[in-house]
Amino acid sequence: MHTSESSRASEGKGVGLGLALVSALAFGGSGVAAKPLIEAGLDPLHVVWLRVAGAALVMLPLAVRHRALLRSRPALLAGFGLLGVAGVQAFYFASISRIPVGVALLVEYLAPALVLGWVRFVQRRPVTRAAALGVVLAVGGLACVVEVWSGLSFDALGLLLALGAACCQVGYFVLSDQGSDSGEVPDPLGVIAYGLLVGTAVLTVVARPWTMDFSVLAQRADMNGTPVAAGLLLGWIVLIATVLAYVTGVVSVRRLSPAVAGVVACLEAVVATVLAWVLLGEHLSAPQIVGGAVVLLGAFIAQSSTPAKGSVEPVATGGAESRLSARENAA
Repeated sequence: MHTSESSRASEGKGVGLGLALVSALAFGGSGVAAKPLIEAGLDPLHVVWLRVAGAALVMLPLAVRHRALLRSRPALLAGFGLLGVAGVQAFYFASISRIPVGVALLVEYLAPALVLGWVRFVQRRPVTRAAALGVVLAVGGLACVVEVWSGLSFDALGLLLALGAACCQVGYFVLSDQGSDSGEVPDPLGVIAYGLLVGTAVLTVVARPWTMDFSVLAQRADMNGTPVAAGLLLGWIVLIATVLAYVTGVVSVRRLSPAVAGVVACLEAVVATVLAWVLLGEHLSAPQIVGGAVVLLGAFIAQSSTPAKGSVEPVATGGAESRLSARENAA
């Protein structure tokens, strides 16, 4: 009996690991699909609106199913929609219109280090030496990625936009930790569905999609010399890089610990960098590759060392697109 339970647990972790890998691969492919659309003439905000609105439409049945969240967790839904969806994605897509996809995503991986800064200097809570080491590694690695010795070889505004995406993640992490000692854990899929709806509403006002040149979607976009149907790229962004990525990410964390899922999530930056190299011709130098590895190592150490209140973990953890995780051991 014990052997059977152990076998099932091992099988569950294996499935969880596979789903986490699928999530990282799916999330990592969003930038390389979005950049050709932006270069074809669509505004970055319009691409974000198409992505979020399309995903919200697909996830609408889940929103109806979990409509009780509107009464029980309105602040969480608003925070995820404003910061985790609209803010992160708008800043990220705007940044990749100016700097390489891999660099933009690596800058976003400063978020766990920034969370520690909030914990230490705003909340005035102690952090471990390991956490401090993670921050130092992340910042040092980022210096290599942006090649500070050459006077920042990348567009400064693009880097600031990527940093804005990281700050939006921090804002959501902090918001989701407020009142985290409550007894009931909201269903992450329901939070995602409503977050996408809130994000769509916000982006509709900001992006003004009625001004979009929809004819671009009927044409072909250039992917490093290869023409690709714009509609196909949009379908990938909505169905694979958003809906599939979020759902598999949530399910994987339910089968794995958040720490293990966080390690796998770091592959997102690797996937994005490799895909951008192969499909978009965005090559990184050796120091940038080494720096990127150091950023991911530092981000993981910082993330796994962040002290929590009591035994509760934040609803949100993970990489650049603010994936939701289930809270374990809720008090």
